[in-house]
Amino acid sequence: MNREEIIANNRTYWNDHADLWFGTTALPVYGVRFPTEDDLHLFGDIADKRMLEICCGSGHSLKYNADRGAGELWGVDLSQKQLDNAAELLKENGYSANLICAKMEDELNVPREYFDYVYSIYGIGWTTDLQGTFDKIAGYLKKDGIFIFSWHHTLNYCIAWSCEERKDVTDGNKFVLTKSYYDETYFKMPVHDSEIILCNRKISTYINALAKAGFMVEQLVEETDRDSLNAVGDIDIKTQKAKMMPISFCIKARKI
Repeated sequence: MNREEIIANNRTYWNDHADLWFGTTALPVYGVRFPTEDDLHLFGDIADKRMLEICCGSGHSLKYNADRGAGELWGVDLSQKQLDNAAELLKENGYSANLICAKMEDELNVPREYFDYVYSIYGIGWTTDLQGTFDKIAGYLKKDGIFIFSWHHTLNYCIAWSCEERKDVTDGNKFVLTKSYYDETYFKMPVHDSEIILCNRKISTYINALAKAGFMVEQLVEETDRDSLNAVGDIDIKTQKAKMMPISFCIKARKI
């Protein structure tokens, strides 16, 4: 599949299934089994700041920042259905935002060198042009502006749960490496009654693309939340996995 076919496929998925993800993985939540903004304080004081969200989804992160006094809100998403949900949520709570239906890979119709923050909560990994997307985001930010994004940790798609029935092994349940960490080819993943198409990029790929776009990484977080780490007894498989490795990661970078 070429880029446009991948984008079209993923847009169709989100237009058809947006309601199923309403309010999911939005600030203060950064990701699965991951510390929240209440723990990390990556944004700091955002009072009166101009903020642009890439892949704004149902608008819950926009509302979170509005509740904290953000001065100006902009949101971009591939799915019009997601934007419709966001507009309704914000209106119900007395807020408004400049919402744009567009691909993050394209040059967006937003002011350049204007924003104090650009952020994306579990959205940036959908891009089919990582370097181009980072280059464009750098253009939207003021000098010293902050870019924060979270996504699935690369290891999450490389390691899976295996249940073996072997007489010579007392406990046959274990995690196994099922995919190369270095494999950055696109793959299809069944979700609900459809499928999405993703690329599992190395952490270094994100870091190097940021550097090339003119960012300095201030913080890379690849942790598991305390509740998961402290869980004991009969815990679910995802929590068992999170106790051994990060499921999500988050990067805070500054435009230099």
